[in-house]
Amino acid sequence: MIETIDSTRRRLMGAALLSVAAAGVGRARAATSQASFGPLKQINAGLLNVGYAEAGPAGGPPIILLHGWPYDIHAFVDVAPRLASAGYHVLVPYVRGYGTTTFLSSRTFRNGQPAALASDLVDFMDALKIRSATFGAFDWGARTAAIVAALWPERVRAMVSVSGYLIGNQAAGKVPLPPKAEYEWWYQYYLATERGRLGYEKNRRDFNKLIWQLASPKWNFDEATYDRSAASFDNPDHVAIVVHNYRWRLALAEGEAKYDPLEKQLAAAPVINVPTITMEGDANGAPHLDPSAYAKKFSGKYAHRNLSGGIGHNLPQEAPEAFAKAVIEADHWES
Repeated sequence: MIETIDSTRRRLMGAALLSVAAAGVGRARAATSQASFGPLKQINAGLLNVGYAEAGPAGGPPIILLHGWPYDIHAFVDVAPRLASAGYHVLVPYVRGYGTTTFLSSRTFRNGQPAALASDLVDFMDALKIRSATFGAFDWGARTAAIVAALWPERVRAMVSVSGYLIGNQAAGKVPLPPKAEYEWWYQYYLATERGRLGYEKNRRDFNKLIWQLASPKWNFDEATYDRSAASFDNPDHVAIVVHNYRWRLALAEGEAKYDPLEKQLAAAPVINVPTITMEGDANGAPHLDPSAYAKKFSGKYAHRNLSGGIGHNLPQEAPEAFAKAVIEADHWES
């Protein structure tokens, strides 16, 4: 049965949910946590058999949390229980090429194109019979959430996006940037080479640990925290998906023709009209725009939250209280 949420119930939940998530929000830095999800679930969805974590009551309002590269579902390991305790049904899927998510056919092209990842999310929702959900996302996940919100707004109740509006296109990817900005994208150019592909295949764990350190220079994660996520990079399709994603962005690799109609719409940089909160940490070492550069891309109810205290790119894992509060706040706006 398609999942529906009673609006009266949501209004009654609103204040209580916000108070649950608000507790301790002032503590921006998250202590190292070895929390874990329960047994993962698997479901066939579109081209994939998707592995995902689940928390909270099955009948609660659905929230989908979306990770990016080079992270995994454990970016939300301290966010999910906070949302679950507030009555939400929380779903945290592995992106194609990560963890226990696998392709159903060996013949399927290992496509890292953002439109393909967005289509995966819609397929995942269809498989679980979720009509619409609130999204909480960062990095590739925020790009995916933004695409779904722009192209299928009826599927998105509200959204929290770290680093704002991330919809791009190949034409924009061909435009040279100022030298400092080009320097920040060094890994994109490395992965564009055959040397880079081989190097990433051989050294993916060390490579991705370096990205964690550069993107969150003030986050003192320990080896156990990193290793817990790094296991997801052992997925047999991981390297192919990552390399194709970054080569596609630079128009050095083709996508699939079936996504061309979506790409045509995305090339126009569509405005997003679902309720949205964007977030940014004060120590994000990954490439990102100033919030003023993308605020006008959100035409619905909108707010931006800056976090202080040395919060880097992996904002949900570094500041889970603040992230959970924002997700609940955005979801409550829709009621």
